[in-house]
Amino acid sequence: MALNFYLRHNYWLLKKYKVNLSMIRNFAIISHIDHGKSTLADRFLEITNTVIQRKMRSQYLDQMDLEREKGITIKMQPVRMNYTFNSKNYILNLIDTPGHVDFSYEVSRALAAVEGAVLLIDATKGIQAQTLSNLEIAQEQNLNIIPVVNKIDLPQAQIKETKKELAFLLKISEEEILLVSAKQGTNVVQILETIITKIPAPLVEKEDEPLRALIFDSSYDSYKGVIAYVRVVGGKIKVGDVIKVFASQTESEVKEVGCFQPELITKNELLAGEIGYIATGIKEPEKIKIGDTIIILDSQNFKKISPLQGYKEPKPMVFASIYPEKADDFKLLKKALSQLKLNDSALSFELELKQTLGQGFRCGFLGLLHIEIIVERIQREFGVNLVLTTPSVIYKYTNQQGQEVFIFSSTDWPSPDKIKNAYEPWIRVEVVAPINYWGKVMEVLKNFEGKHIEINELSSAKVLLIYEMPLREMITGFYDKLKGATKGYASMNYKEIGYQTADLVKLEVLISGERQEVFSKIIPRTKLFSEGQTLVKKLKKLLPPQLFSVPIQAVIGGKIIAREDIRAKRKDVLAPLYGGDYSRKKKLLEKQKKGKKKLKARGGIKIPQKVFLEMFK
Repeated sequence: MALNFYLRHNYWLLKKYKVNLSMIRNFAIISHIDHGKSTLADRFLEITNTVIQRKMRSQYLDQMDLEREKGITIKMQPVRMNYTFNSKNYILNLIDTPGHVDFSYEVSRALAAVEGAVLLIDATKGIQAQTLSNLEIAQEQNLNIIPVVNKIDLPQAQIKETKKELAFLLKISEEEILLVSAKQGTNVVQILETIITKIPAPLVEKEDEPLRALIFDSSYDSYKGVIAYVRVVGGKIKVGDVIKVFASQTESEVKEVGCFQPELITKNELLAGEIGYIATGIKEPEKIKIGDTIIILDSQNFKKISPLQGYKEPKPMVFASIYPEKADDFKLLKKALSQLKLNDSALSFELELKQTLGQGFRCGFLGLLHIEIIVERIQREFGVNLVLTTPSVIYKYTNQQGQEVFIFSSTDWPSPDKIKNAYEPWIRVEVVAPINYWGKVMEVLKNFEGKHIEINELSSAKVLLIYEMPLREMITGFYDKLKGATKGYASMNYKEIGYQTADLVKLEVLISGERQEVFSKIIPRTKLFSEGQTLVKKLKKLLPPQLFSVPIQAVIGGKIIAREDIRAKRKDVLAPLYGGDYSRKKKLLEKQKKGKKKLKARGGIKIPQKVFLEMFK
């Protein structure tokens, strides 16, 4: 334990510490959201003395304020721990991963950099949808799985049932499953020992092979440039080496190398099998891509080195346009998106110019939570207030000449005479729910367009329902209704399955007679009136009242299908009068009426930022 302490707190010793490849274990923690990953990681940090007690706080690896506020992990976070077992000193490289479906791409990247995974299950909830999804990714990578049931200290824990479910899922005996309480620290040491005994050391074919380092994440530093988070697959790297990034063919001199504890700690060099970082000195964020390979140029056969197999490019599921509230903030918004894309490769953006909104970007996201997080980060970290359009999926249509055209925004939807056939994306939804809520889940699914595929029993108490539906249904409250109907016990996962034909129209919104493109949306013709009424009613609740009345209208092709009015703010102009005849009061009221009429003709409606955020929730 003394060595663990000095490795963490003595800078000079850490730089001199010689790495033995057989003593390295690289692993990740995977689970459904809120099953205790961050709490378990906290216990690991305490037990290994990676973080001293007086500096320890809850969710230590969640570096962003947003993560701690929302109680979820958004970004994967690597950390290097040192642990002594059977009188041998081991290096444990942990990557903590998110659990929400919107950040599943983070999980796939983390699992490609490790040899094993701790599969964590909440004893009060059992196996859930994202558990199955993350496990499938881990098994595709041929990782060693360590099954763990967490929260055994809670009175509502169903330990026996959860062990049976997990044993059945993994096809193992129940004795292989570890029972822990991450909050209390019960049996957490047993997990560390199992990691050492069951997860293999990194496999390196030759000790003298040239450097190949896989970039699994990155960040930006104004002095050091792009900091690439890497798994060194072969060779070694040190400060001063001249590196080359395969995809962009960019060359640079290494400014710094090191590891995560979890802060960046410099080292003399990174060796094959290690997880660490490289300060590249490259100041253009677009030159570094997740999944790319870094090599050293001065190796003898660098021209013959082939790049590592990277990651499948994430495919955005939902699109929304983002504009700066102030036109002067456009360059700052561009900088913010470029830097956020460094460690969020699922984010995509391209320049967009609209007459009513000015310069902005059409951005692609993995889901609504992903949008919310990106918007919050831009506002907090870069101080840019934003205007957002209504989120939309990628539609497509064939024109009269038979050509396919993709539609990323409702503003690009053409007039009906130009459309021959319209199509929308569909998804396959997997819902895991207790068997006694099966009927209520089916009721929720029936209210959404789609079709039932099959039902499978996960155990005697839990079922897996598979359903297919349009992706647009997913972004219009499906998840909230599912959770509400099952009192929070149901969970879901989904993936895109292709396009199907649809009868679609464009719904537009007029506020005080002015067309507001940010609120326009593409909807099926069957939901024309219901969507129109819902939209204007929601806007009426969210928009602040003005000194004049404000009509809100839903319009299809110039025809008004729904309307709500926001009443004008009232000011009692008669309050100062303590007497006088009626004609004097009438004169003041008429003057007020004329003033409001002029104000309505001249004045515009300024829509607050929070209205846009609330409208797409």
